[in-house]
Amino acid sequence: MDVKKILSYVDHTLLAPAATWEEIKAVIDDGIKYETATVCIPPSYVAQAREYAGSKVRICAVIGFPHGYNTSATKAFETSDALDNGADEIDMVINIGWVKDKKWDEIENEIRTLKEICGDNILKVIIETCMLTEEEKLKMCEIVTFAGADFIKTSTGFGGGGATFEDVELMVKNVGDGVKVKASGGISGLEDAEKYVEIGARRLGTSRIVKAVKGLEAEEGSY
Repeated sequence: MDVKKILSYVDHTLLAPAATWEEIKAVIDDGIKYETATVCIPPSYVAQAREYAGSKVRICAVIGFPHGYNTSATKAFETSDALDNGADEIDMVINIGWVKDKKWDEIENEIRTLKEICGDNILKVIIETCMLTEEEKLKMCEIVTFAGADFIKTSTGFGGGGATFEDVELMVKNVGDGVKVKASGGISGLEDAEKYVEIGARRLGTSRIVKAVKGLEAEEGSY
């Protein structure tokens, strides 16, 4: 197992409602030490995190989190604000009710607007797979592709379910060229992470991988 490669795919995440600055700072320190892809944190901490971390680690902010039913204008403001505060990447939550209502144009326009705001910054689109039918997941693969986002992401981790191997395989097979897949929610350890990477995930949203690597260090002195 190539642990360093797996760590390079990890968005090291802390999104608990009661997360404190000391806890966020510890996540940043871990992200720097273990060279994770990003640290994924609440938008209210982004400016402080950027000042603390400098350019040592990429910072990802969540938008419309966790339910996705903010207005598109609110999500647009949140995105601009996070980028102005120093975020490198944005993880947005779609309006799941719009999926159920088949408001495909509205969903696509929202994603497209946020991607225009992001410009060269990465935009990931959380579709909350545990709440969608297979038909809806396939439709979201199509919409995320057409809207020009960089990633489609399985889950917030707050919706009652997380990533599954089946969902990630489905998404990898059905997104268009240039769109990558992020597995998030319920990734239990290094073996899970390795399998997600093997089946095509190119980001992993989790707090457990760094903890697992720390466990290896404690047992073996290295990884």
